[in-house]
Amino acid sequence: MSGTPDALAHVKVVEFGGYAAGPHVGKVLANFGATVVHVESAARPDGFRLEYPPYRDGKPGVNRSGCFAFFNDSKFDVTLDLKHAAGHELARRLIDWCDVVVENMRPGVMERLGLGFETVAATNPALVMLSTCNMGQTGPRAETPGFGSQLSSLAGFCGVAGEREGSPMLLYGPYIDFIASTMATSAVLAALDNRKRTGKGAWLDISQYETGLHFMAGALLDFHDNGTVAERCGNEDREAAPHGAYACAGDRWIALSCWSDDEFAALAEVLGFETAKARRDGAVELDAALPPFFETWDADDLAAVLQARGVAAYAVNTIADLFEDPQLAERGVWQTRRHPEIGDQNYCLPGFDLSETPGRVTRAAPLLGADNDRVFKEFLGLPDGEFGSYRDRKVFG
Repeated sequence: MSGTPDALAHVKVVEFGGYAAGPHVGKVLANFGATVVHVESAARPDGFRLEYPPYRDGKPGVNRSGCFAFFNDSKFDVTLDLKHAAGHELARRLIDWCDVVVENMRPGVMERLGLGFETVAATNPALVMLSTCNMGQTGPRAETPGFGSQLSSLAGFCGVAGEREGSPMLLYGPYIDFIASTMATSAVLAALDNRKRTGKGAWLDISQYETGLHFMAGALLDFHDNGTVAERCGNEDREAAPHGAYACAGDRWIALSCWSDDEFAALAEVLGFETAKARRDGAVELDAALPPFFETWDADDLAAVLQARGVAAYAVNTIADLFEDPQLAERGVWQTRRHPEIGDQNYCLPGFDLSETPGRVTRAAPLLGADNDRVFKEFLGLPDGEFGSYRDRKVFG
C-alpha cells in the first residue's frame, strides 16, 4: 500500500438509498480515499442485495450478491431504522459529521424522514447533498418510479436501437444510471471545491433522465436543424461502410468501421475482396457479401492487422475475455479483495486515475451492518453505554 495520502482522504460521505446511481457515486469517491458510510435498514436492505442476481453459488443472501458488492467496495456499512426516533437521531448525527450526503430516493422521501436539505443544513451549513433520481426533484413526472431500462427508453436510446423493421431494443438496465452517477460525481467534486473557497454547502439535483440526453447529441441536433427523426437501422451508419460486427473463426466476432476510401481499400486488400464491386453493391449488399471473408481469421489477429493498416477494428470481447485483457491488467483496473461470504472477488476501478494520488480498492464490499460498532463508536465517538442504549432500543434493526 502506498504511503501517499489519498486525494479525498479528508472527505466524509454518508449514503442513503441503494441500487446503482447513488452507491456508484460513493464507490468512486471511496476509491480515491473518501470515508464512505452506506446506510441501510436490516428490515429493508439495499435492493441490490436481494433483488438482483448473481449470488455466490446461486444462493441468494444479503451478503452474497455480486451486484451489490461490485458497487459498494471500499465502504463502511451501517443499519438504521430511520422511522425510529432514535434512529432518526443517529442519522442526523451522521449527517452533522459528514461533508457529503448522497441519496437516490424518490423526491420528497428525505423530507418526509426529516432529513431534507434545508433541515439538515441548519446544523451543517457546509454540507453538500447530492439528490439523484429518475427525473430530478421537480416537474410533472418527478415522482415517477422506474429503472434504467425505462429511463433509456424515455431518453431516446431504445427508439434508435434495433433492426430497421424490428422493435425498439432495451439496453442493459442501469446503463443510464452510470451516465448519471459519473456526472454526479463531477458535480460533488465541484461543490466541494466551491465549499473550500466559500465555506458554503450546496444541494445538487441530478436528473438521470436528463443526463442521458447528452449521449443523443447527434440525433437531437439533426431533428432541431433538419426535422429528421432518427430511426432504427441495425448497425448501419450514414458515413461508415462497412460498419458492423462479423463472425470470425472459433465463434469469435470482430467489430469494425470504415470511414474513408483509404480505410475501405485497406480492408478489401487484407480480406481479398474486389473493392469496386463492393462499392457498387452498397452497404446492405456489402454486409451480405462480407461474412465468408472473415471466417478463416482469428478475431484478435485480424483486428491487429487492420489496426496496423488504419482501419478501426476490435475483437468483440466476452465477459471472460475482460478478465484476461492485458490492457486492463496493465492499468490495474481489476483489484482482487477477499469478501467474507463471496470469497475472492475482482473489483473494478472507476476508469480514470490521478498521477500523484492513484485510486485503489481499499476493502471488499461490507456485510450488512458490519460496521455499526466502528462507525458509531469510532467515527461519531459514542461511548459504549450510549451505543448499547441505542442497540437495546433496536435502532440498528
